[in-house]
Amino acid sequence: MDCIPATPQRLTDRKRAAIVAAAIDEFLASGFDATSMDRIAARANVSKRTVYNHFPSKEALFASILCQLWDASATADAPAYRAGEPLHTQLVELLMRKLRLLSDEAFFKLARVAIAAGIHSPERARDMVARIGEREEDLTVWVRAAAADGRLKTTDPAFASQQLHGIVKAFAFWPQVAMGQPPLDDAQQRQVAESSADLFLARYA
Repeated sequence: MDCIPATPQRLTDRKRAAIVAAAIDEFLASGFDATSMDRIAARANVSKRTVYNHFPSKEALFASILCQLWDASATADAPAYRAGEPLHTQLVELLMRKLRLLSDEAFFKLARVAIAAGIHSPERARDMVARIGEREEDLTVWVRAAAADGRLKTTDPAFASQQLHGIVKAFAFWPQVAMGQPPLDDAQQRQVAESSADLFLARYA
């Protein structure tokens, strides 16, 4: 079987992916401040010039990695509020989507990079929190729609959804990121989603 030759674009995309992967490993191993473009280039097996052709600075490269984290958190195709269906069913569906993301090891690696960098730079941390929060807007939109329909009692949908995210992440994010616990399996994800929905609806329904 003949192999299809790699086009220049494919090679460029491969090199960019290799640089990003190497940068993630370097940031995890050494932290943001100690990581250099030289070390990233060496780990990616490319020249330093190639790294700079893709990313003008270490800050730009780190921003690209954060964009991957935010994009992984995005749920633009999340189901919208449905007036004729039980709230519990809809909420569990939304939470299971979130929990499936939180079981992905690539997501955890990126999250650890972002958290480690944020610890050393409060300004960077505030920016990350603000941007990541924007990616959780799907649940806020759902809560706002349910409240407008008279099925939830809250005047602050963003606060209510943040409470719910806090409950979920207490089981499916912080123990894995901070203490190295394994991701939740399917049964554990379902248990967290069901019980979190019960708690939330007991307060707001």
